[in-house]
Amino acid sequence: MAGPGRRRLLLAAAAAAAAPGGMARAQATGELVPTDELRVCADPGNLPFSNERGEGFENRIAGILAQALGLPLRTVFFPQGPGFVRNTLGAHRCDLVLGTVAGDGTMQNTNPYYHTAHVLAFRRGEEPPESFADPRMRGLRIGVIARTRPVDLLVRHDLLGSIRSYPLFVDTRHDSPGARMMRDIAAGEIDIGMTAGPVAGYAIRVQGLPLALRLLPAEPDQPRWDYRITMGVRPNEPEWRRRVNAALREREAEITAVLQEYGVPLLDASGRLRPAP
Repeated sequence: MAGPGRRRLLLAAAAAAAAPGGMARAQATGELVPTDELRVCADPGNLPFSNERGEGFENRIAGILAQALGLPLRTVFFPQGPGFVRNTLGAHRCDLVLGTVAGDGTMQNTNPYYHTAHVLAFRRGEEPPESFADPRMRGLRIGVIARTRPVDLLVRHDLLGSIRSYPLFVDTRHDSPGARMMRDIAAGEIDIGMTAGPVAGYAIRVQGLPLALRLLPAEPDQPRWDYRITMGVRPNEPEWRRRVNAALREREAEITAVLQEYGVPLLDASGRLRPAP
């Protein structure tokens, strides 16, 4: 009699055979990615990245990718946070996760499809000092997301007494700490804020808040603030990864246009901010 593990394997093989060309594909590559649809996992309420109404730039990019692959798109929504990868990609509820930082050890990464950074946001016309070592920084109210790398920058410069901390993990269906920080800067509740580039760029370009941004300053012997964004696949599916990479290359110009439409700060190969269109 087949044990539980053997039964699961047989059921997976049967499911693959039911899809058009599924069993042939599984036998040829050992991969059980469905061939009749593109299943993407995304957060249901995490603008500017994604939401259930399809208003985020990751929703748009998923649609572009589905067209390139010749597949209908199905988005499986699950809140970002602890257990996201285990309960989505790892549970085979989807086959692709957008917006994954290169080097994320929980997934296999595709090639990067954009290059961005943490930024400093401030009210337009009220640009703060260039260096966090500048004594004038002590007079500013600084917003930061708890348990993120910018906190370490403030610790190094003894600026923790000047901060307003925003939570890292929230129910994104009801709260967006990064967006709240941008509104607080615009309203004069705080003076500057450090957050992911796409969050600040969206507040400026799409939401029209009277803000500006610049890259966080590089510091000696510290990691850079920029990062490359990829898509995540399961580690044992190299053929699927190859197909996604080919689609990303084919639709690179369209993807970049969407990112620019949402105000995402894009960096060149040298880590410099590319001019906005």
